[in-house]
Amino acid sequence: MDFVLHIDEHLNTMIRDYGTWIYIIMFAIVFVETGFIVMPFLPGDSLLFAAGALAAANGNEGLNVYVLMPLLITAALCGDNLNYFVGHKLSEQIKKRERILFFKREYITQTEEFYEKHGKQAIIMARFVPIVRTVAPFVAGAGSMKYRTYLLYCILGAVLWVVGISMLGYLFGNVPIIKENFEKVVLGIILVSVIPIFYGLIKARLNRNKA
Repeated sequence: MDFVLHIDEHLNTMIRDYGTWIYIIMFAIVFVETGFIVMPFLPGDSLLFAAGALAAANGNEGLNVYVLMPLLITAALCGDNLNYFVGHKLSEQIKKRERILFFKREYITQTEEFYEKHGKQAIIMARFVPIVRTVAPFVAGAGSMKYRTYLLYCILGAVLWVVGISMLGYLFGNVPIIKENFEKVVLGIILVSVIPIFYGLIKARLNRNKA
């Protein structure tokens, strides 16, 4: 939690200690968050925002935003595709059994219904929600979504997510009021991004009670 809330300070320390290796470290964090179904709690959104802010503050010397964005887009795509193919590989096992680890068969059915209701752009929407962006590629692979369709929206989502949030940090991360309250800003980013999860849970609970 300390790493997440003070991620700007920790990134600054890592840039000083590891130099250009920071790119590899950040690639690994984004790749693991998006590619490993059991690792959805890594700081994706706050990492991008803080990285953009530090790139602007350092004048691209310590962290170059034009290197950073393509690198992290690639990391997100690699992670998503790994997750998709793992889900695709395990799809038959999941459909035969009620549960594999914490994954229930009904999750695939519910997610496919969500995709049908909201369209394939739901893949893009999921990119901006922590935990969901880790689970969605796995479910897309385990379900009936064709890879070509998934890949198109996966690319669009990765580009919008990385460029959008890192550029917000680049443009506004060094505004005095934001810089002085960076911990609160990071907490706000986390809270805003998980609102859709709580909304979905409350809505599902109300629908169950109504039924």
